[in-house]
Amino acid sequence: MPLCTVHTPLNARGAAKVRPQRVAAKLAAAGLVGLLALAGGMSHAAPPLPALDVQAYLGTWHQVAHYPNRFQSQCVADSSAQYSLLAPDRLQVVNRCKTTTGMEEVVGVAEPRGGAQVADGRLRPASLRVAFVPAWLRALPLVWGDYDVVNLSADGRVAIVSEPSQAYLWVLSRDKVLTATRWAEVEAWLRDARFDLARLKRDG
Repeated sequence: MPLCTVHTPLNARGAAKVRPQRVAAKLAAAGLVGLLALAGGMSHAAPPLPALDVQAYLGTWHQVAHYPNRFQSQCVADSSAQYSLLAPDRLQVVNRCKTTTGMEEVVGVAEPRGGAQVADGRLRPASLRVAFVPAWLRALPLVWGDYDVVNLSADGRVAIVSEPSQAYLWVLSRDKVLTATRWAEVEAWLRDARFDLARLKRDG
């Protein structure tokens, strides 16, 4: 799941129940909380990948492990992120999860961060910023969260996402469940990159 997510409940037909003013305020607050948590900063032992094939990254990713965080605390299962292309350098992000009251989702946008650029369909480096607020609030810097793809398996089916402080971490997979071999590979990489495995919660 990308950084700073707040979910919008779905109604019985599966459509999001949106209260624009209330949701906007919650989303802005979540972005502020998330980014303030990053303000302390730590050494970046896991820099973003030098390049990411944007088209290959599109589609649905299942969250199979993460560092527990406040803005996903309502999620109890089936967390996923779906990415689609809005423009060559802009993605739509739809985060979904199951809560105790049903499925919830939130829709956001992602775009290159800092000096990152998209050229020939590749994001160089794999650094994005993500916002889950209405367009009229996106001029505020504190509503954006950092999103770096720091590792991608050779077959492109497992991705590890973090940000410069390494305070947040998500392990995403095209499959809902990882094999024991895959888990061992993920844990070995995270250990080498100096992530705290004791904080890691497995979701699948």
